[in-house]
Amino acid sequence: MATYPLSASMMAFVEKTISFNGPDNSLAGMRQAYNEMCRAFTPARPAGLYVVDFELAGVRVRAYQPPLSSPPAGDPCVVYLHGGGWVVGDLDSHDFICAELASTLGVLVIAVDYRLAPEHPFPAGFHDCLSVWRALRTGPFRLDPERTLVAGDSAGGNLAAALCLALRDAGEPLPAAQVLIYPGLGGDDRLPSRSECSDAPLLSRRDVDDYHALYLGARQPCAHSMPLLAEDFSGLPPALIAVAQFDPLRDDGVRYAEQLKSAGVEVALYYGEGLVHGCLRGRGQVAEVDALHETLLGYLAKKLATKL
Repeated sequence: MATYPLSASMMAFVEKTISFNGPDNSLAGMRQAYNEMCRAFTPARPAGLYVVDFELAGVRVRAYQPPLSSPPAGDPCVVYLHGGGWVVGDLDSHDFICAELASTLGVLVIAVDYRLAPEHPFPAGFHDCLSVWRALRTGPFRLDPERTLVAGDSAGGNLAAALCLALRDAGEPLPAAQVLIYPGLGGDDRLPSRSECSDAPLLSRRDVDDYHALYLGARQPCAHSMPLLAEDFSGLPPALIAVAQFDPLRDDGVRYAEQLKSAGVEVALYYGEGLVHGCLRGRGQVAEVDALHETLLGYLAKKLATKL
């Protein structure tokens, strides 16, 4: 195994994360271990948030509402799509980041509990995200379309990028921005990070291949499952793409940023030195992760026209 020069605090985060891995490699065992790990890293929600679960377009969602009155133009909103390789994760696994965004930014956050593979391979989860986005245009909240954007990490970053491509292709209104956190976008094995970080902590190259296989099932990859396969990157929303240095998916994000920039799309690339895949929940424990959060919050505050 290669040696990755992680800080002491990042190494402690990695060790705590992998301590939840158990001998049960079944799908049920993997999901149980992941959920237990997520609970161990989930702090109490900030005071004052109103949080409610309900169904929208037949999909479970969770709304996080701060104690602020709605502005005349409607609420600013972040639609958040969780990571987990399209295979694990739910409304609880990413409660930590959704609650922080809602509380710190003072905006509505909608988390989407899309269907998971392999029981529901592509395009099921993708269609769920698209259905929720479309349903939000007519209710149950009054949103400001100029200040409603999509964000996601890992597989959720993939789904956020795919959502933007699908809406553009259909000629529908686009998110105000797309925020992609160490996204998996379908880069090929020739990308340097695939070999440089083949056995990186928390996500290996083999893990990437396994998750892709489970997500795609019998289908061939396409632009809406693997956005780097798109032939046209023009006309897409502004993007913040944050990548982790020690991550086989690092160059997926780097390459996507290059494609967007070449197509004339406003894009900011955050190269997270010392970061590993899945580190977002190391908030308050790892200085490098805190810096990532501050970048995310700053970008979102600007695009949502809110104050930190």
